[in-house]
Amino acid sequence: MSVQAWWRAKTRNLKREVFALYLACRDPRVPWYAKALAAGVVAYAFSPIDLIPDFIPVVGYLDELVLVPLGVLAVRALIPAAVLAECRERAETALEQGRPVSVLGAAIIVVIWLALAALGILLARRWLWPSS
Repeated sequence: MSVQAWWRAKTRNLKREVFALYLACRDPRVPWYAKALAAGVVAYAFSPIDLIPDFIPVVGYLDELVLVPLGVLAVRALIPAAVLAECRERAETALEQGRPVSVLGAAIIVVIWLALAALGILLARRWLWPSS
């Protein structure tokens, strides 16, 4: 197997796992804390906006290579195996129809960026123009 084929297989597997987590979020057999963590991972993974923009060299792809897989691993440990296996099967067939996009995930990322920008402006204002 070539390196390119290996990466494609890993990417497809990660997409399936994230979509399986999305389906698990809607399953009543999954505990609430697993649903909450899964919802965060899924929203971030399917968001069209990244927390770390891809145009930043090296660090830009760090979220896709590290954060999303670590989140998936953490959530998988919290979901019952039978439920996860069922969700994986449903995800495999659903992904053949196209990639879902999370509008909520995009909104959360935009709010985080705006909050960080506001914090940066406040800190810069205090540092540049300290009150007497």
